[in-house]
Amino acid sequence: MSNRLKVTPNDLSAFWMPFTANRQFKQAPRMMVSAKDMHYTTSDGRKVLDGTAGLWCVNAGHCRPKITEAIQQQAAELDYAPAFQMGHPIVFELANRLVDLAPKGMDHVFFTNSGSESVETALKMAIAYHRAKGEGSRTRLIGRERGYHGVNFGGISVGGIVTNRKMFGTLLGGVDHMPHTHLPEKNSFTKGVPEHGAELANELERIVALHDASTIAAVIVEPVAGSTGVILPPKGYLERLREICTKHGILLIFDEVITGFGRLGTPFAADYFGVTPDIMTTAKGVSNGVIPMGAVFVKKEIHDAFMTGPEHMIEFFHGYTYSGNPIACAAALGTLDTYKEEGLLTRGEELAPYWEDALHSLKGEPNVIDIRNIGLIGAIELAPIPGSPTKRAFSAFVKAFERGALIRTTGDIIALSPPLIITKGQINELIDHVREVLRAVD
Repeated sequence: MSNRLKVTPNDLSAFWMPFTANRQFKQAPRMMVSAKDMHYTTSDGRKVLDGTAGLWCVNAGHCRPKITEAIQQQAAELDYAPAFQMGHPIVFELANRLVDLAPKGMDHVFFTNSGSESVETALKMAIAYHRAKGEGSRTRLIGRERGYHGVNFGGISVGGIVTNRKMFGTLLGGVDHMPHTHLPEKNSFTKGVPEHGAELANELERIVALHDASTIAAVIVEPVAGSTGVILPPKGYLERLREICTKHGILLIFDEVITGFGRLGTPFAADYFGVTPDIMTTAKGVSNGVIPMGAVFVKKEIHDAFMTGPEHMIEFFHGYTYSGNPIACAAALGTLDTYKEEGLLTRGEELAPYWEDALHSLKGEPNVIDIRNIGLIGAIELAPIPGSPTKRAFSAFVKAFERGALIRTTGDIIALSPPLIITKGQINELIDHVREVLRAVD
C-alpha cells in the first residue's frame, strides 16, 4: 500500500462532502483506504465489516478480480468513445446481457451514470412517450411520500423526503404524491412483507379523479423504499398500483436503483413481487458501485413509439456524455459475470430466512421500536431522543464504525444491506455489532 493511503490528508477543508455532517466528520475523520470482499480497511489499519454494501451498491463485494481485470483491460484498449451518433461493441453486448436478465417485455436499455440520472431519464421518457402518441396533455407525475428518487430536480419533485426538498424552491409543477406505506401501528415487527395497507394503493384512484387520467403521465415508486428506512409494500399493494395504472393508461415506473441486481434474492424486485412496470430505473449494483453507471429499462412499445419520422433524425433528445462509457460497460460486464458464476442474484433467497431471524433477534434491545426485513435488507427503527431527532441513530453509526462495522442511518433508523457474498457467520458478526451498539448508545 502506498504511503499516501496510510495517512489522513492534513487539510480536509477543500472537499465539500455530500450528505455528510461536514464539520463533525472533519473533526474526527472516518477514512477508508482499501477494501476486499466483505471488509474495508481504515487509515489506522482496522478492518471494518461492510454492513451496507457501500451505499447499497457493492453487491458482489469489494475488489472482485473479474471486475478489476475487465476495467484494466478496457482502459488499455478503448478508454472513451462518443455516446452520440457513435457506438462501440461492448455497450451493445452489455445491453443485450441486461435485457436477458430483465423482466419479460422490457426489451430496451438506455444508459446513464447514476440513479438520479436514471430517474430523470425515466420521467422525461414518460412525458415524451405520451406526446409521441398524441397525448401531450399527459404531463403530470405522481410520486409518493417518503419516496427517494435521487437528487436532481425531477427526482426530488416526485420524491417525498422533506429534507431533500425544503431548501430548493418550488421544484417541478404538476406533481402529486400518494401516501407512504409505513403503518407501525399495524405492521410493527413484521417478518417480510406486511399484511396491512394494500388499500393505500387506492389513493391513486383519488388522485386520478382529482386531476383526470388524461393529464397524468406516470407513477413512480420504489418497490421497497430503501433510503427512507426500508419501508415495505403491503401484500397486494404493487399489484393494485399496476391495475390502476393499466386501467387509466398511466405508465408505472419502478425505481429499482437499490432493489435491482439481487438485493431481494431475485434479479429485480419486479421478479420478487411478480409485477412488471413499464419503465424500470437501475444503477448501483449494475457495476457493483465500482464505476458510475445506470440503466433504464423500457418496454418495447415505449421504445417503438419514438421510432417514427425520417430515419436520419434523432428520436429522443436526451443523453449524457458518459452514457455507456466503455470502461463502465466493462465493469458492468465483469459484475454480471461475477453474479452469474457465484449465483449472487438469487443467493439472497437462500440467506433471507437466516438474515430475518438474526435481525429480529434484536427485538427487545434498548430503544428498538420496530424491525423490518426483506431479502437481504433490514431496518431497525429506534425511538428518537426527545428534542434531538436523528441523534441516537447517528451515535449508533459512529460507535459501530469504531467497533468495526459499517451501518447506514436515515433519521432514527439503522438500515442494513450487506454485500450478497456475506456468510452466515458474518451475519452473526454484523448483528452482534449492532446489538452491542444498541446497548451502548443513550
